[in-house]
Amino acid sequence: MEPLYQYAWLIPVLPLAGAMLVGLGLITFNQATNKLRQANAILILSTLGGSAVMSFALLWSQLQGHAPYTRTIQWASAGDFSLNMGYIIDPLTSVMLAIVTTVAFLVMIYTDGYMAHDDGYVRFYAYLSIFSASMLGLVISPNIVQIYIFWELVGMCSYLLVGFWYDRKPAADACQKAFVTNRVGDFGLLLGILGIYWATGSFEFDVMGERLHSLVESGALSATLATIFGVLIFLGPAAKSAQFPLHVWLPDAMEGPTPISALIHAATMVAAGVFLIARMYPVFEGLPAVMNLIACTGCFTAFMGASIAITQNDIKKGLAYSTISQLGYMVMAMGVGAYSAGLFHLMTHAYFKAMLFLCSGSVIHGMEDVVGHNPALAQDMRVMGGLRKYMPITATCFLIGNLAICGIPPFAGFWSKDEILAQAFHANPALWAVSWVTAGMTAFYMFRMYFSTFEGEFRGNNNAIKQQLLQPGLVFGPGAMNVKELASTGENHDAHDHPLTMALPLVLLAVPSVFIGFLGTPFANYFEQFVRAPGESLEEVLAHAAEFDLTEFLIMGGSSVGIALLGITLASLMYLSRKIDAGAIAQKIKPLYEFSLNKWYLDDINEVLFVKGSRRLARQVMEVDLRVVDGIVNLTGFLTLVTGEGLKYFENGRAQFYALIVFVAVLGFAIVSGVG
Repeated sequence: MEPLYQYAWLIPVLPLAGAMLVGLGLITFNQATNKLRQANAILILSTLGGSAVMSFALLWSQLQGHAPYTRTIQWASAGDFSLNMGYIIDPLTSVMLAIVTTVAFLVMIYTDGYMAHDDGYVRFYAYLSIFSASMLGLVISPNIVQIYIFWELVGMCSYLLVGFWYDRKPAADACQKAFVTNRVGDFGLLLGILGIYWATGSFEFDVMGERLHSLVESGALSATLATIFGVLIFLGPAAKSAQFPLHVWLPDAMEGPTPISALIHAATMVAAGVFLIARMYPVFEGLPAVMNLIACTGCFTAFMGASIAITQNDIKKGLAYSTISQLGYMVMAMGVGAYSAGLFHLMTHAYFKAMLFLCSGSVIHGMEDVVGHNPALAQDMRVMGGLRKYMPITATCFLIGNLAICGIPPFAGFWSKDEILAQAFHANPALWAVSWVTAGMTAFYMFRMYFSTFEGEFRGNNNAIKQQLLQPGLVFGPGAMNVKELASTGENHDAHDHPLTMALPLVLLAVPSVFIGFLGTPFANYFEQFVRAPGESLEEVLAHAAEFDLTEFLIMGGSSVGIALLGITLASLMYLSRKIDAGAIAQKIKPLYEFSLNKWYLDDINEVLFVKGSRRLARQVMEVDLRVVDGIVNLTGFLTLVTGEGLKYFENGRAQFYALIVFVAVLGFAIVSGVG
């Protein structure tokens, strides 16, 4: 297996090479390259497929007990400073490689059907490939500097993909918002990296952790300063993984095509933040204040995301806030020391959330046949309903994803989320209580989505909605004429499941959504035995597993399933059987409803404080620049001009006049000197 490890660097290089070839074709032979749509897609899929094969081979090798492998070369050196670049293959890396390549490969297959009629089909594939390459490069990075390089590449790719339809103002605004928000976190991350290097003299994860803790214990470094460094590092993952208050970019990122929404929310950008927390765990675990901050931030974000998702009518934005909430669970797990549980939930969530987003894409794709390419309508669940009988594959997969994310046994989400809740209970019962309530809210809003979309009667052909759809400017795209015809004839539109390229990834993702959780059951937690916290031995893990208490598991698991079933029951009464009037309840608690619907007014606050505040500051700086800086420069120029104009009269070419000037100057100097 040694040659496999020696060539592991090809894993990110292969999709990067594919993206470069396609990109060069688009730059040099644009029309010809765009005509070869399927050929370019096959090239991109082949390169990523090669990476996937190597990733699973490395995962198998690590499962068989192969020692972690690190290969580096000296990239820069100056005096005592030395920086190495290379790659590392260990259990965490091998698991992440398998997750990223699997989800990315299936998303690319799905893209063929979803983007079939888009003029940017080839360009989208190139972006997907370089995005996957950037995430794979981040995963195999052996030090924090190399991670930072790929970290920024991931951010660049998200900017390109979220703003893929850049001619639409909401998409252009969304990619800029994502870019700026992540710059805030990345600036903190950069400061933290520099601070820790100043303190420890190393960019290696284990070395940084050991030296930092030794310095704090010996008193050579202030604990407060070390904590500040840790908080600055955490700002990077907080932005990438959409933790409060840097979460605001993620819902707006839904303006990109649905395949990229699935990839961002499942296995790449948002996963990068949790992955970095795991890599920096040797640093964080010795800083209790930072660990508490991470845990509390994750818990609060989980609750906030769920509370906002409850009232969202846009199916993709509902799933986006669901992602924010689930990421909060992962971050909280890291903060309470549940290292393996957090990463296990990252893995299970990657598969069922990718499936949920691709299902939503199938629904939107079908709705566009009715309402045209208007996201405000095609993604609005109030215009859907009854789609299960027309889209059985999509509906079944969405239901499986729902059961997984709600934590219903034996689906994958139950085992990973229940482990997080159990460890949170032991670490801090208050965090457990908030997370437990959040689990109930999760079940409610997810089944609200399912019932509103797939059950009942299709509401897109309702006469009132038809009139709304016929309003000028609301409908455009291929579906617009269909809407007018339906409205005039009174015929109903029948949705349908989509081509094999869109249906197959859903079915394949449904398999791990059901079964992969069995790798982390408390009876035999194979995942924790494989992906252990830094410094934790297999013997310690097995000793902990031997202490398994069935009664405690039944109580904790039963409580989490119970609150989830309560949320599902409430959703069914409100949105399936309609025995409870959701509108009436919303009116009774209107302030809370408005608070959730308006996303806790956080976007409005950001608009006032940061957007308008920044513009106001920019105007003031411009005034200073115009009146003071430019004024000084203009005054200097004016004085130069005036003195120059005056001096030219002294240049008459007569030697006697110049001698007189010299005599007067010398006489003046003598008088001044004599007076002094």
